[in-house]
Amino acid sequence: MTKKKPLVVVTRKLPDVVETRMRELFDARLNVTDAPMSPAELVEAVRTADVLVPTVTDKIDAPLLAQAGENLRLIANFGNGVDNIDVQTALSRGITVTNTPGVLTEDTADMTMALILAVARRIAEGARVIPDETWNGWSPTWMLGHRITGKRLGIVGMGRIGQALARRAKAFGLQVHYHNRRRVAAAIEEALEATYWDSLDQMLARMDVVSVNCPHTPATYHLLSARRLKLLKRDAIVVNTARGEIIDENALTRMLEAGEIAGAGLDVFEHEPAISPRTLKLARQHKVVVLPHMGSATIEGRVDMGEKVIVNIKTFMDGHRPPDRVLPAML
Repeated sequence: MTKKKPLVVVTRKLPDVVETRMRELFDARLNVTDAPMSPAELVEAVRTADVLVPTVTDKIDAPLLAQAGENLRLIANFGNGVDNIDVQTALSRGITVTNTPGVLTEDTADMTMALILAVARRIAEGARVIPDETWNGWSPTWMLGHRITGKRLGIVGMGRIGQALARRAKAFGLQVHYHNRRRVAAAIEEALEATYWDSLDQMLARMDVVSVNCPHTPATYHLLSARRLKLLKRDAIVVNTARGEIIDENALTRMLEAGEIAGAGLDVFEHEPAISPRTLKLARQHKVVVLPHMGSATIEGRVDMGEKVIVNIKTFMDGHRPPDRVLPAML
């Protein structure tokens, strides 16, 4: 007798190779249009699915989970962060939650380094000049940015991505500093030539560049608050490729408008996909470089994420513990 395949509902379009493999292994219900599911469609998904595969754009909260059917036993998130999921409620209802850690580390670190360079060297601003036909030729005092070699980089969050960024920053001649919930191993510090700060406040006050690379949790919401942002030097720049909620975006915007910090590079936003008109105005004034949450957007990364999702589902359905299970202690 052939074993019934689990019903796997996928909320967004995934790379073709991932969707093909899912169809082979599971009774996969795919989203071929890639339009985000409506609240009603999400309710229908949790009521009928054995496995739900959401993304960061899907809010899997307690009211939604309260409507889940008895068959829903696994939420296999297509993403590293799980701030879009009420994990505690899911676990209390006997639903296992998995994610896709590790596969986006290098891609996100690449983009973080790119944003540091883009802000310091005015790359985005310069890239517009020739297409706009406003370039009159080279000048010794025009479009001057800042050298990053020898500057101090403060990394907020020294996990996989923070360490990958530190390796890149070291190659560019930046002095690496970091604040983390726990100090990393001495061997890692030595390899990265990284200086640890127990006090985030003290580190922020001394850095030329601050990069946010920690996960979004209740403890890190507005970790860079208005008070902490005011500790930054006037010539400092801030880069965020983690989650928009970690920075008080209104406070950051006010400081950029007032010239109280030199610039910012943002790939994530507090209320995305909505971007505040003030942030857009700053982008047009070249005081901030903004990207549409594309830090992890590589073909290789997305396929690797899909493969992790598949492994987690297959392992769970075979009666074993999935390798990327999210536990309360991790939140």
